[in-house]
Amino acid sequence: MAKALPTTREMIAELIAAPSVSCVHADLDMSNRGVIDKLAEWSESLGFEVEIQEVDERKSNLIARAGSGSDGLVLSGHTDTVPCDPTLWSSDPFSAHETDDRIYGLGSCDMKSFLALALDASSSVNFANLRHPLTLVATADEESTMSGARLIADNGRKLGRYCVIGEPTGLIPIRQHKGVLTMSVEFMGQSGHASDPSLGNNALEGMYHFMTLLFAYRERIEAQYNDPAFTIPTPTMNLGHIHGGDNSNRICGACALLIDIRFLPSMSYATLRADLEQLAAEVADARGLALHTQAFGEGRAMDTDEASEIAQYLTHLTGNKAGSAGFGTEAPYFNAMQTETIVIGPGSIKQAHQPDEFLPIAQIDPTVNLLEDLIERFCLS
Repeated sequence: MAKALPTTREMIAELIAAPSVSCVHADLDMSNRGVIDKLAEWSESLGFEVEIQEVDERKSNLIARAGSGSDGLVLSGHTDTVPCDPTLWSSDPFSAHETDDRIYGLGSCDMKSFLALALDASSSVNFANLRHPLTLVATADEESTMSGARLIADNGRKLGRYCVIGEPTGLIPIRQHKGVLTMSVEFMGQSGHASDPSLGNNALEGMYHFMTLLFAYRERIEAQYNDPAFTIPTPTMNLGHIHGGDNSNRICGACALLIDIRFLPSMSYATLRADLEQLAAEVADARGLALHTQAFGEGRAMDTDEASEIAQYLTHLTGNKAGSAGFGTEAPYFNAMQTETIVIGPGSIKQAHQPDEFLPIAQIDPTVNLLEDLIERFCLS
């Protein structure tokens, strides 16, 4: 069985050098096939059976399996990154740059490096000795629509009994995180000359009305829901982007707002979405505006039982009780397949989604060692 992998740092560099931005804005969105093809080549070189699963005409998942059955371990990560502005970086974001004991580059921390480390850990395994299957999963579009993980869950094929998703947690196990609702609300009115308000219907004023209702709604859900397991114990709402009109002397004919809600596991995605759509419809009806809403993906909340075997084992390995995080992951989709899922990986979420993202080199070996231990425990023992 050939095991001619590049070195771990060479794999990290090659993955960073393959742009794979995912974004709800089509002009920024990219294919992830460059990353998938590299991972497929390396996985096959180790003896994995590789399946490339088409998500759409530009995006794919990779499922690499060794052994048979559905009771083993899954090591999973997403292949995409957020967009970036290269002018804000100290070095080329699409070229791995090592300095100060760090690897800089887009995806170094969130989370291409984990995929390389999972391959490194797998390379030490004699697949003939597997008692339970080992599966590597690399998904598309985690940073935008979750379409890759949703496709895997919708197919209904259980990939393993246990799953580790290597998002950056500083190697501290996470069993809970908030869900994410990302929603666009657009009001369409009528433009006209600013000298006579009767000539149009100002969509920007409608948006102001809607935002006033949103702030009251935010206060209501913050008062209603609280979970002390989270650093920020209440749901949060962020108004992240707004655009309307084109000139001061024209009545604004259209205005759009992007909303982000991070909600607790006890809350319902469907209810939150319905509530926002109802508030927007009330404003549209009251002001005679047309309305278009769109939700991007379905960022479910994660809640893995603290008593689950993998949570308990990782608590034993790391000395840290499995905790909670404010950011979202693909873990709920694996949990929906009756796969006990924990999020744990190198790096810090504080370095993600910003210029000069980096991975501490000192966390590479501990991560590989941890993954080797998990493979031994859940696939070989």
